[in-house]
Amino acid sequence: MASSRIPGPLCIDTALASDQGTLGRWCSPAPGPLCSVPPPPAPRQWHHYSRSGGFVASTLTLSPEAVTLLQVIETLRLQPYDDQTGKATSAWVKGATIGYGHLIDSADWKTYKDGIDEAQADTLFLADVAPFERTVGETVTAGLQQYEFDALVILAFNIGKAGFRNSSVATLVNDPAAATGYASLELAWKAWNKSQGQVMLGLDRRRAAEWRIYTSAIYARW
Repeated sequence: MASSRIPGPLCIDTALASDQGTLGRWCSPAPGPLCSVPPPPAPRQWHHYSRSGGFVASTLTLSPEAVTLLQVIETLRLQPYDDQTGKATSAWVKGATIGYGHLIDSADWKTYKDGIDEAQADTLFLADVAPFERTVGETVTAGLQQYEFDALVILAFNIGKAGFRNSSVATLVNDPAAATGYASLELAWKAWNKSQGQVMLGLDRRRAAEWRIYTSAIYARW
């Protein structure tokens, strides 16, 4: 978002902490004292802030836009269901799932067998995503913009923590000149489009959506 200055005292309507980048919305109020700056937002309120060189990946968490998109992708179910069939289940099965794709352990069945509410689903979802945020933060040594981090976490959430750590995607993000089997990061990213060796249209579309986030900060489902 571009910023501009026009004559008169200035105020800023978005607080920019030292690690939150360079983008802000500036306005010019009627003549008077300089407006006070509100306190910095909590980490999960970060938007598309950017700065030269990016942020240290391990300091980032998913933006609200990424959380919303990933929840839309996973879809919300407040009653237990079998992930293999999509049908409701009243007894624990290996694929028992609830919320935004949260797999229910057999030891936790009593907790979830009667269903949950949306707030509980949100809590489960953030707990499920956290290990993937950490994986990206621990694997990527290059500076990342917020939207780049979001795209990498959404990818990791789908291909798994080990898949991401060992991927050519992670290698090329850290070192674009690294020798891999791919001519570009885009090709390495979009190669994750197969299930059991077969190209899947849904995975093709998901990879394209992730790539748009990574390159253009466009958060849209396919």
